[in-house]
Amino acid sequence: MATTTPKPSPRDRLLDAASALFYQEGVGTGIDALCKSAGVSKRSMYQLFASKDEVMAAALERKSPSYSAMLLPPPDAPAGPRDRMLHVFRRLEEVAAGPEYRGCPFLATQVELKDPGHPASVVAARGKQEMTDFFRAEAERAGAAEPGLLARQLTLVFDGASARAGIGAETLDGLAVGTAVALIDAAGLTG
Repeated sequence: MATTTPKPSPRDRLLDAASALFYQEGVGTGIDALCKSAGVSKRSMYQLFASKDEVMAAALERKSPSYSAMLLPPPDAPAGPRDRMLHVFRRLEEVAAGPEYRGCPFLATQVELKDPGHPASVVAARGKQEMTDFFRAEAERAGAAEPGLLARQLTLVFDGASARAGIGAETLDGLAVGTAVALIDAAGLTG
């Protein structure tokens, strides 16, 4: 007897559609396009979410763990701090080479919305802070003199590289990794 996979719920379909559309088309994507893509009526959407803003925030919140897992090394990876930090930039370069890449979804959301208090901007800021916290923890483990500064510098490189690659202005081809190496070396973390 064949088993059938249950159809995703309207909420799941909305969040899947929102994640894909807002990433590919931008946060200006309208409710009509969102509902059509999800196969959900506007009435159903408003029964599940109070607003499009709430859908955006929930979609980003849902995407956050998989995005982090794609970029960050596994917590139990045997690599040292330097390699763990560089892992993020290697993954960025791999992902950015794909035709669907539009940059970091958290950065793109913050840039498009402009309002740091918007619910989706709040979620995006947490996602960005998670990366900075990762860099800081690894820099501390490696004994960096100024781990907070190095973490901010690496986040800045990540954001710049992801934005440039996301708009098609730059192919990374070692550029992000090389820049991260230069910063890490300048911080005295050569091993």
